[in-house]
Amino acid sequence: MSHDGEQKSSSLTLVLMVASAAIGGTLQYGYNLAIMNAPTTFIQTFINETFVERWAIQLEDYQVTLVWTIIVSIFSLGGLGGALIAGPMSIRFGRKKCLLLSNIFLLSGALLALTSRAAGSVEMIILSRVLIGINAGISMNVQPMYFGESAPKHLRGAVSLSSAVFTAFGVVLGQVVGLREILGSESCWQYLLASNAIPGLIQLFTLPWFPESPRYLLIDRGDKEACIDALRRLRGCEVQSSELAEILQEQAETNGMRPSRPWELFRDRSVRWQLVSVMVISSAMQLCGNDSIYFYASYVFKEAGISNDQIQYVTIGTGTCEFTACIMCNLLIERKGRRFMLMGGFIFMTVWAVVFTIALSFEHLISWMPYLIMACVFTYILSFGMGPAGVTGVLPTELFNQTARPAAYMIAGSMMWLNLFIVGMIFPFLVSEMRQYCFVPFGTVCLLSALYVGLVLPETKGKSLSAITGEFHKLNFKHKEQAYSSQSQYQLGEVCASTAL
Repeated sequence: MSHDGEQKSSSLTLVLMVASAAIGGTLQYGYNLAIMNAPTTFIQTFINETFVERWAIQLEDYQVTLVWTIIVSIFSLGGLGGALIAGPMSIRFGRKKCLLLSNIFLLSGALLALTSRAAGSVEMIILSRVLIGINAGISMNVQPMYFGESAPKHLRGAVSLSSAVFTAFGVVLGQVVGLREILGSESCWQYLLASNAIPGLIQLFTLPWFPESPRYLLIDRGDKEACIDALRRLRGCEVQSSELAEILQEQAETNGMRPSRPWELFRDRSVRWQLVSVMVISSAMQLCGNDSIYFYASYVFKEAGISNDQIQYVTIGTGTCEFTACIMCNLLIERKGRRFMLMGGFIFMTVWAVVFTIALSFEHLISWMPYLIMACVFTYILSFGMGPAGVTGVLPTELFNQTARPAAYMIAGSMMWLNLFIVGMIFPFLVSEMRQYCFVPFGTVCLLSALYVGLVLPETKGKSLSAITGEFHKLNFKHKEQAYSSQSQYQLGEVCASTAL
């Protein structure tokens, strides 16, 4: 086989594996966020009718809104549960099997959603959202790990970042499927909520044909032949000795070590700043308010003079923005690096948050200001997609070794889902209480995150785990090194003095 043929085979196998895993993986996160917007009024009517039929109680508007908020927000708590079990599942079953098994939660949730209307049960919708959240929580943790461990070093960032591309694509797909002309009508909302079963079924039929993570096979299972076979299939050629040597080196470094538990990472000084970095960036990904701006978009477009009938089509532009930005980030990440993309994204988001606040303050005084507000919505989402949306998922793979990686993803995923739940609950109150200043807290988070990335996080592009660990070693043991340096200088001074005498 020629070199070009090998490269084409490698690219094709890797691309198909990525597509298969992501269609039933992180695409579900974006899809299940987006499909809840279209049927809002229909499900709220269903909630009211259900209470009237069961208990002859006519709910107040705020009570209906409360039940609807629980239905929407419970998805985040399901995701938190999924993030907590993702680590042990990925260790016991492997990365690929873990993704396949998570579809049990998805298909169960889809069945509950599909039959909830006929059963007249709001509780079935709530349980459905919990189960689908668990599936998304597992996928958001295991999929980037699977990609990062399967991709060659020079493509590691781009392949891992494809998780964010599929998440953004899921948002767009959910917005399109949620149009009134498709499944967003009053008679079809139960089919819309259950439509997430289709990507899951595609994954179940396609992913078994692709190999398991080579690093998992060698380091966790000790199966060198299976690792070499997986590498050969993923690369489309004979395994490079340098790549196998790197995996063998990591196996030697972790030999005899069992997988770390999350609480053990908090006590391990050698990974202190790696853990802090992952927690800070994962939290900032949700606390930056990007997901909240989707909820604010309809109000903004209405203020800009767009009719209610047209808003659903314009809203698709928000998802398209993030999708486009993630693709651009995918193309740039191996050229510009993780640190540059992260810091640049947070800085631009800070700028647009400031402009957004100023524009909201003058929206009733200047006629064209609503259009500036609308532009801020798109630029804020573009900035998020160019940096935090994709790079965040890459970091745990590059900062932690094989034994600590599942626990690191559990912690990162827990922070992401917990903060998503918190922001989802407090955002309506921020809008009502702070009004035009509602994005000041989000802008502050973006500014502090940019400073943290610039001052603490080293560049990881194209570096081996041992090289990245060496850079963090200086931070983790900074005081000890300073003390050792001072002691050495003191002893040297004593020697010099003795010699002089």
